[in-house]
Amino acid sequence: MNQIKHITIINQYIGSPYHGMEYRHYFLAKNLIEQGYKVTLISGSYSHLFTSLPKVEQGFTKEMIDGIEYIWVKVPFYKTSKSIGRIWNMFYFSWKLNFLKDISPSHILVSSPSLFPVKVAKKLTRKFNTKFLFEVRDIWPLTLVELSNISENNLLIRLMKHYEKFAYKHADSVISLLPTAQEYYISQGMDKNKFIYLPNGIEIKDQEVISLPESVVSKIPKDKFIIAYSGTVGIANNLDYLVDVADLLKERDDIHFIILGQGGEKKRLQERTISLGLKNFTFLNPVSKEQVGTFLKYVDVAFISLLPEKLFKFGVSPNKVFDYMYAKKPIIWAIEAGNNLVKEAKCGYSVPLNNINTLRDTIIKLSQLSLPTLNELGKNGYNFVIEHHSYKILSEKLITSIGEK
Repeated sequence: MNQIKHITIINQYIGSPYHGMEYRHYFLAKNLIEQGYKVTLISGSYSHLFTSLPKVEQGFTKEMIDGIEYIWVKVPFYKTSKSIGRIWNMFYFSWKLNFLKDISPSHILVSSPSLFPVKVAKKLTRKFNTKFLFEVRDIWPLTLVELSNISENNLLIRLMKHYEKFAYKHADSVISLLPTAQEYYISQGMDKNKFIYLPNGIEIKDQEVISLPESVVSKIPKDKFIIAYSGTVGIANNLDYLVDVADLLKERDDIHFIILGQGGEKKRLQERTISLGLKNFTFLNPVSKEQVGTFLKYVDVAFISLLPEKLFKFGVSPNKVFDYMYAKKPIIWAIEAGNNLVKEAKCGYSVPLNNINTLRDTIIKLSQLSLPTLNELGKNGYNFVIEHHSYKILSEKLITSIGEK
């Protein structure tokens, strides 16, 4: 095998702090580089998640970003994430990989959800006599079948299933963000000894306090026990649950609820709190990722909930929970999944989905805890995320798991 420690990661949705989501491979790459590896990230020139597009000529454009070599692949624009254009974008990206030059990896890692690059990657591993790693972030095509109600006999689903089975069979290692998905991978052809659990993480850095806009600070109530959610305000985030319990607690002048963020459900939820006459609920406009940590300093307890999905039996790895933990906040976890990060970390309370009375009682119980007890819960979460979910720890685990140490 090529002796140069050089990991090439193929995922057409890799972003950067300068282009927008996704950030997982950027942070993994930074930490791998600190451990002596060279890392090349191969991404597409267009993603619906980007906030700023890279400047890419026809074909391939190389760019150094914070010590990481990016190779941007010129791909077609598409209008929405659920469109034929996005499917064509995936096929085109995979086809272009056949023309890659000037790479000399010791490992090639292909990350889902797109499965189409796996055969090209396997061909490249034969060419360079390297290891082929397959990372599962979203279980495609199962996710599409379960969430979009697409038939398993659909031609595209059958094609994806073919690529999926190929990847499980031929990968030297299968990296999973989902802790309890091993049996499913085995059922699709993976050898059980190939499984590596490598969840999402958080970048540990000096916690610089970045001021919030006065327009945000002025709307945060003083001398209240604050339960807050920060992030995307979408259907999946199950934030009606928070409105329901706020309605149940509207006579409590000492407890207040906040949603910080933007999304398709925000306007409807705002209108709902108005129709219910809730004075104990505030909506705040989104702030930068760096400012979220500052916002959480004003919060007593952080909240997370997700609507139930069959796929959650394989576990979940929501970045939001790690942000809450890093901010040393007790957490209310309202997710039914194959794992429970808050229970593992001993940093808060778990409640059943949409059991309003239990959620109400939990909030009241938290509001009655002493400040040292709340701080201890927060510290438990912080210690857990530092020990198990920092990208430094995750990069070390990756290196060890693929037999490099």
